[in-house]
Amino acid sequence: MSFSLSVKEHVMIAHSFKGELFGPAQRLHGATYVITATFFTEQLDEHNLVIDIGEAHRVLKLVLEPLAYQNLDDLPAFKDTNTTTEYLCAWIHQQIKTHISELAIDRMRIELKESHVAWATYEAAL
Repeated sequence: MSFSLSVKEHVMIAHSFKGELFGPAQRLHGATYVITATFFTEQLDEHNLVIDIGEAHRVLKLVLEPLAYQNLDDLPAFKDTNTTTEYLCAWIHQQIKTHISELAIDRMRIELKESHVAWATYEAAL
């Protein structure tokens, strides 16, 4: 048994991929990602919360802000990296983790939708 709380945000980016596998996505292209961060815990805190909704949303926005309207290919954090949807899920997870380490969250799932028909998730213990 576990409790969860989710918050959602979006971010617009540009990027390209290296490798013939990616076909036309090797060229610079844009994406509007919809990101859902879900926080899990076995027990609610003293306020009967998994995490405060406002705090969860603040942290998600904080992590996404440096990516907004950026070409990810130009950011030092992603130098020589194919910023696939799967990769970005794990990257966002790690960034959020650094901001909530003091909370009693057991695990977190990041879902990154790049369209209504394609998305990826990354879930791991904290």
